[in-house]
This record gives sequence, C-alpha cells and structure tokens, in this order.
Amino acid sequence: MTMTADPTHATPMNAPAPVSDLPALSLARLGAHLRGDGVDVVVVAAQADAVDLVLLEGTRDALTERRIGLMRARHGLWHAHVPGVVAGQRYGLRVHGAWNPAAGLMHNPHKLLLDPYARGVVGELDMVPEVFGHEVADVKRTDRDLGLPDSRDSAPFVPHGEIVPDPLDAEVEARLARRPRTPWSQTVIYEAHVRGLTLLREDIPEDLRGTYAGIAHPVMIDHLKRLGITALELLPIHASATEHAIAAAGRTNYWGYCTLGYLAPEPRYATAAARAAGGCAVEREVIDMVDALHAAGIEVILDVVYNHTCEGGMDGPLLSWRGLDNTGYYLHDGGSPARYADVTGTGNSLDFRRQRVVQLTLDSLRHWAGVIGVDGFRFDLAVTLGRKAGEFEPDHPFLVAMASDPVLADVKTIAEPWDVGPSGWRTGQFAPPMHEWNDRFRDAVRRFWLADASALSRGGGVPHDLRDLGTRISGSADMFHHFDRGPEASVNYVTAHDGFTLADLVSYDHKHNGANGENNRDGSNNNLSWNHGSEGPVDANSPAADILPVRRRSIRNVLGTLLVSSGTPMITAGDEFGRTQQGNNNAYCQDSPISWVNWRRSSSQLALERTVRYLLELRAANPALRPVRFAYGRPRSNEPLTDLSWFAEDGTEMSGSAWHNPHRRVLQMRRASGAAAHPRSMDADGLEQARDALVMINGALNEVDTVIAPSRGGGWELVWDSVWESPEELRDAAIATAVHPRPGERVTLEPLSMRIYLEQKPAR
Repeated sequence: MTMTADPTHATPMNAPAPVSDLPALSLARLGAHLRGDGVDVVVVAAQADAVDLVLLEGTRDALTERRIGLMRARHGLWHAHVPGVVAGQRYGLRVHGAWNPAAGLMHNPHKLLLDPYARGVVGELDMVPEVFGHEVADVKRTDRDLGLPDSRDSAPFVPHGEIVPDPLDAEVEARLARRPRTPWSQTVIYEAHVRGLTLLREDIPEDLRGTYAGIAHPVMIDHLKRLGITALELLPIHASATEHAIAAAGRTNYWGYCTLGYLAPEPRYATAAARAAGGCAVEREVIDMVDALHAAGIEVILDVVYNHTCEGGMDGPLLSWRGLDNTGYYLHDGGSPARYADVTGTGNSLDFRRQRVVQLTLDSLRHWAGVIGVDGFRFDLAVTLGRKAGEFEPDHPFLVAMASDPVLADVKTIAEPWDVGPSGWRTGQFAPPMHEWNDRFRDAVRRFWLADASALSRGGGVPHDLRDLGTRISGSADMFHHFDRGPEASVNYVTAHDGFTLADLVSYDHKHNGANGENNRDGSNNNLSWNHGSEGPVDANSPAADILPVRRRSIRNVLGTLLVSSGTPMITAGDEFGRTQQGNNNAYCQDSPISWVNWRRSSSQLALERTVRYLLELRAANPALRPVRFAYGRPRSNEPLTDLSWFAEDGTEMSGSAWHNPHRRVLQMRRASGAAAHPRSMDADGLEQARDALVMINGALNEVDTVIAPSRGGGWELVWDSVWESPEELRDAAIATAVHPRPGERVTLEPLSMRIYLEQKPAR
C-alpha cells in the first residue's frame, strides 16, 4: 500500500480549505453534495480538534489519498467547498482530537471514517486489528483495554464513501406522483429479504437473482400481484457491516440489522454490473426496483434500523459515528468511566435525546421517501427511538417531528414496539400515524391452533379460554383504541423473519439452530408450535405420514385466521407455500439455503399457494373481512344487525361465562357488512357486493355439530373451509348440499378447522 499523505499528520485547525467563488454553502445540509465546480462538504464532529476530508484513489493494495482540512463552524460543524470533485469520487474522513475512552472521547486520525451522510458506499469491512481505534492483537478477543490508541491505518480495510449526484427535481416529482398510495384498509404486507427472495428463482436470469433488479423482474412482480400483495416490506437495505462479535466467530449478519450508512443502499444486493459501476449505479438500481413495483401497484416498505449501528460496544471497530462524536451519537449511562447504555442488546444504542441523532434519522427518512420514493418504514426496536431520560414517551420529539414532517406525512410507518431496555414492551402505546407489529395477535393465534391443540392431543393441561383469541381477531381494541386509532393500526402477523416459518411452526416443537454455531442457545424457546406428533420433516412413505394432512390443515387454519382478522395482515415470504428453515428460528446468520426461498414447489405447496391467493381475493372483495373501525357491539345506523356478534356452537350468543370456559373450543364470529364503514356497493349487474360475513372456528380435536348463527334474513354461502386442500374443492359436487345452509341449521365442523361464510347473494 502506498499513501500520498501522512496519516499521522494532524491538519491545523486554521488550515484553509480551497473555496470557490460560489455563494457560501449551506451549513444545514450535511454530507457531501455536488455544487458548481466541485463539492460542498459539511460534517459534524463536535469535540474534534480538526477534521480532514480524504479523497481516495486506487485500489486497496495501492491506495492514495489527498487530505483537505475542513474549516470549523459553530455547533460542532466542519465544512469546505472543494473544487474539481465529481460524481463517483471516493472519500472518507479523518478526525483529530482527544483519545480518552474513560471520558467517552475516541478520536483517532489513523482511522478512516465513513461520512454518516454518504449516499454511496463501496468496498466491504475486513474485521482485522487495523479497523479498531485501540490496540488489538486478536480480533476474537473481547476483553480489550481501550487505553492505547492504535496507530495503524484502517483505510485499506474499511468501506469508503462515494459522492452521488442529487437527482433532478422533475425526476423526483414524477417518481413520487406514481406512488400507489394504497389505503391501509386494503394493505397486505409481504416481508422478504432482497437476496433470499430471488436467489433460487430459476425463471429469473442468473445475473439478476438475489438483487434489487431480481425483485423488479416481471416474474417476481407477477407472483406478488397474483398472490394479492399490495406492499413489499424489505429487510434492511441500508448499507451494513457485520458486527465484530459475529464476524469474529466466522459468521455474517445475513439479515442486515447492523447499519453502516443510513443514506446509502447496501451494494451487495446490487447486480455485479451496478457494483462495478459504483454507488451511483447501485442507487439507480434501487430506484428502478421501486419504480417497477410502483408501476405494478405495489408499495415498498423498508425495515430500518435507527436504534443502533454496526460499530457494536465501545470495544468495537472505529468506523464512523464513534470516531466523529462518540458521546454525541451513542447513549451512555452517565457513569465514569464512560459506558454505553445498551437498550437494544447489540452493544450500543443511538441517543435520541441528541439533536444530531434526530437530524440524521429524519434526513435519512426524507431521502428514502422523498428521493428514492419508498412508501413506508418499519422501525426496528422502535421503543429506543422514543426514549427520553431512559423512559419511552409517545410524544417524544423525534416521533412528533416525523409525524409532522411534510415529506413523511403520507408514508406508512410501522413500529416494532419493544426493545430490551427498562419497560421495553410498549405494544399499543405509540401515537398515530404509527402502526405496530402486534405480538399478542401472533401469540394468540399460535396458542389456540397449535400450543393448546398440542396439549389436548397429549391429554395434558388445560387450554386457554377464547377471550384473547376473540380480542385479537376483532382488532385488539384493548391496545389500539387509544389516540383515536382503528384496527388497522394493528399489523397482524403469525410469522416474521425472526422465528419459525409457518411450515416449521407445525413441524417442530423445539428450535434447531445448530447451524448458527451457538450450541442452540440462540433464538426463542417460546415458539407456541406443534409438531403434530413427530419432530421435523416427515416423508410421504413414513409411518408418521398420516400427520401430513393435519399439518397442512393447521397451516390453513393459521392463514385463514390471519386473513379474516381486523387489522393489517403481514405474510412472510415463502409462507404462502410452506417454506421451511429446517427448524431454525433465528436464521440471522444464515446466508444459505436455510434462509433462501426455494421456489421448487410440490403439488401440495402449490395448492397452499392457491389457497392464500383465494383468501386474499375474498378479503379484498368483501369489506366485512377487513373492517376499518372497531365494533361497538350494536347496530350501526340503518343497519339491522349488530356490527360484531359472537355465537356459541348451539347458535346462541356467547355469554360472559362462555368466554371464560377454557374447554370451549368453538366460536362463531359474525360481522355485518356495514361494520366495515364501506357502502354496500353494487357490481356491474346492480347487485350488492358487500355482504355480511360469518367465520366458524372449531379448535377441538373432534367433530362438532354446530348451529348456524342468525343472518340478515336469507341464508349463508360457504366460501371456504380449511379442510379443503385447495380452493377448487368449493366446486366439488360432494359438498354442494353444505354450501348454502340457513340460520338454525346444523353443520358439522371437522376437527381443528374453520369456515368462512358470506351472506347469500339474492336470487337473480
């Protein structure tokens, strides 16, 4: 490696930077932005003695640099206008100042730092001793002394920033005008990993698989459209780097919850051609993906990780924020010597009491929503973002600023409403317009269909009563009626990236995370799953093969419950056809077939996919299956039926004592079409489309003769039964007599099954 500048040289604080004759640059616009004959650079380093902009050329083995001293301004800002700099220029920062870890000061000019506002990131992090601010002999050790600063240069081993031009205003305006803006009442979310979603998709060109361009391919978009998905939620695509503890163990953070840059897309998910062309091309590929999805009417939601960074604990590498202003970015416990207050369980937490942290987060969100054009964000460990003086506050300045920001006002926002800090579980306590992942919905559905059924099958234990299930499928009003929120504020899910897949929920009683290299200690032990009598995969020729139809029915029960529940449903990629992770419920480090979606589907998997598609069609066509407001328990205006009613297996309304009886496993839920707050619209022939809905649930292990609940006046039409392997069985003549029962008639519900009825259409 050759260097054209001495990395130990501290640029004098008063060293002038080259300045053009252009008007004074704006100090409010942080980062590096092309302007006139060069680039404006503004950096925050509040406690530094000097800051150098470093312009880089060459390869890692023969790296040259030009260092330019930035000028000090007020409020911790350093700035310059540098002529002659063009798009594609790689750059970094060197910060001079005190090295005093006990006081939280960790400046080291030998370490090349990434600009937190870099919009392009090139290169990957090598976890070698040179990237640490303190002396490290063995990167696998965790008990390091922070006392001595390291004098080795890190530039060849860390990612570099790349200057990306700002887009034209007209281009951005046109892009934003094409947003689908799907109402929450019609939103169906599909959670996926960019790489894992298409890497094994053989009908996509090989060079596009596992990339942003692969998601934009017509084959992938067609699958989402035909399935009925309206919003694709992508696991983190911010530039990332595997944390030290994981990298030192020889693993990678596949999920990407380890952010390195909040304004730059992760280059590993771009095509080889885009990566070779640099940060501008990578960003363009992301924009093209978003545009392609928008053209198909599909929104893009990003899973974003603003609660912590990839730098880890104080003994982690010096890559960006820590070397710029350690105490200004990270949450400390106030003790001496300085220590991080880790409320995320990752080694560090960003401090949302600090102006620059809030500013960086808002600037990042505005960039992705207002420039790239994405439609929403899911906030990882969102409670951390609302902590002030240690406690969560729904009216935290950051949350208020985001809700009132004109650029962010019309995007979807979703909270993961917990972290690992004090009083960290806050489901239902965020203010609008924030929506929230509903973990209590997840647990209630799993418990009813799987954990309780498993206990009953073994003849041990007492199942839970029906109160929690009824509350969750009717919208979780106990948690989301605050702040004038509706049931759509609850993002209902049964699986996500974190945990078992749906197929594994019905195939494993225990996690099988041996491949993660942590002796199966990682991942949750509270899965509420049921293997139906045999752990793991079962071959069709196995003596245990008779459990396979029951497993498939359990999957359909869970999906059916999800898609008739009040709230916003979320499906995990591959669950629509029963993807497995081989029992791994914490595949964070599995960039392997364990995590990748396998698109080679069996006949039973294709049947499940058709079932999901059919259920989503039913949901989309019938507002009673997706109400937009909580039930009052009485008729709405001009409605003869109570908006939401519950009935027992004998057809009578559920009494209070019935709800408390743990041995009751049958429930009927009737929703009047007017409860959905939609007009009873007409189809092309002038017939009413909006129909009342009746959902019948049997969680018992035996058949139950059930009396059909009262209707508006006519009969009911059976439109789905979870007993059916495929929705085509609706047309089977053998069941035709059961398709149109009248209120008061008896029907037999199969063990562990559910049915959906709709108000019978008037005779034509």
